[in-house]
Amino acid sequence: MNDVQQIPTLHRHFRLQWEPVQDGFVLLYPEGMVKLNESAGEILSACDGVRSVAEISRFLEEKYPEGEGIAEDVIDFFTGANDKGWTRFV
Repeated sequence: MNDVQQIPTLHRHFRLQWEPVQDGFVLLYPEGMVKLNESAGEILSACDGVRSVAEISRFLEEKYPEGEGIAEDVIDFFTGANDKGWTRFV
């Protein structure tokens, strides 16, 4: 991913959901489920189809001040999520 102004969205075959039994976020899709770690769940829950990758990074840095400088991690996450087909850019 080269442009942090791109807007990520969940791919239409996936649904993000909090799963109390898993005590975390999961991605549901027709063939199964992916349990997300805490960071991935936070990043995807901020993915609203309106905010860019840069805006999501800033939002998370404000929400978690101890995570200052996480922009590169967010970019890396979206690169991997896009490669796995979880997200796409509009």
